[in-house]
Amino acid sequence: MKSAALGKNISEIEVTNISRHGFWLLLADKELFVPFKEFPWFQDASVSEIMHVEWPSPNHLYWPDLDVDLDTESIKAPEKFPLISRKSRTAKHPRRQAQTR
Repeated sequence: MKSAALGKNISEIEVTNISRHGFWLLLADKELFVPFKEFPWFQDASVSEIMHVEWPSPNHLYWPDLDVDLDTESIKAPEKFPLISRKSRTAKHPRRQAQTR
């Protein structure tokens, strides 16, 4: 008997924790930490934007709400991937300033 043809990756991916330093991803049986210091475009993202992550192939992660693509190897060893995107000067989610009357 033959197995069915390979299709879309249905392996589980989950954001398990978010802290002020970064967030943890559970990829099947591996856990990875994504530090904001190394991946600054997540720093000002909302919880829902970080949680909405896709795993289209074994080494590829995608955050559609943020239009961010990452190779899992860049998370494991960011020092091997020196090209880092810079945060925009205009914040996507500006902090509200207290109004005084």
